[in-house]
Amino acid sequence: MNNLKELKIWNKAINLAVDVYKATSTFPTDERFGLTSQSRRAAISIPSNIAEGAGRNSVKEFNNFLGIANGSSYELQTQLVIANRLDILESEILDLLLNQIDELQKMTYGFQQMLNKKINMKKM
Repeated sequence: MNNLKELKIWNKAINLAVDVYKATSTFPTDERFGLTSQSRRAAISIPSNIAEGAGRNSVKEFNNFLGIANGSSYELQTQLVIANRLDILESEILDLLLNQIDELQKMTYGFQQMLNKKINMKKM
């Protein structure tokens, strides 16, 4: 089990989720059940899966949940690009959010590589 509050990746994912909530608060009301809720759900899924993985009993399980979190980040990335192309998300805000997502994806990949090394060491 990991100390969640000390995980930099989890804290950055929380910040991203908060920023996505703020950005989507300006979306039109007719998108409430579309891009607004889908983007928010994907954004919340990222830190939630990191948290669930951190609370699991094995490194392998944690690694799996990091993969799910990463998938959600790609889903969020896609939804934000669509919102921008529909002119309901400003390009400036899109760029800021995409930079956060990109940083999280790199961190997730690096974290998974480290966990994979631990998993492979146990096999020896």
